[in-house]
Amino acid sequence: MTASVHTPAPTRPEAQAPAQPAARGRRPQRQDTPVLSHRQGGEPTRRSGRWRSAATAVLTVAALAGSTLLSATPAGAATIEGRALTIAESKHGDPYLWGAAGPDAFDCSGLTYYSFRHAGRRLPRTAQAQYDSVRHIPRSRLIPGDLVFFHTAGGYVYHVGIYAGDNEIWHSPHPGARVRRERIWTDEIWFGRIR
Repeated sequence: MTASVHTPAPTRPEAQAPAQPAARGRRPQRQDTPVLSHRQGGEPTRRSGRWRSAATAVLTVAALAGSTLLSATPAGAATIEGRALTIAESKHGDPYLWGAAGPDAFDCSGLTYYSFRHAGRRLPRTAQAQYDSVRHIPRSRLIPGDLVFFHTAGGYVYHVGIYAGDNEIWHSPHPGARVRRERIWTDEIWFGRIR
């Protein structure tokens, strides 16, 4: 009994990938061949798909961790105003003390001064000087983190707070009170933005 040898049927020429001409002095690389790179000194090293996969995995984990951290912070915290608002909120319950600018007691302009300074922007120390130094905006453009200035009929600014949204501010109201979020109680107000 003779053994028969099975040979595969020839493939059609149009189904085969065309041969790539070899670059002068180099052999063509196959698709499944790992890429070689050279270290200083000429020693070749292999960069396989495993290294690329590992790098991709590390970057994916870092991106997911970063997005988790970003979602845990308030949306506006990326801006100077958002950071200042967050700092003012963190002082909730600290006592009012005339002339104090933190870290554990505040007057009204001391709270805004402290909050913006720690958010990365300097403000003058008093409410009137703060009003004079900011860009004045209409109520229709007011966003959380903007400043709300309370003034007399004659135009003297006597109080300031940081707008928290929903017609409320964070402020240090008066002697005997503590830093708190409170509804705006008057229409005798102006608005300013730090930029």
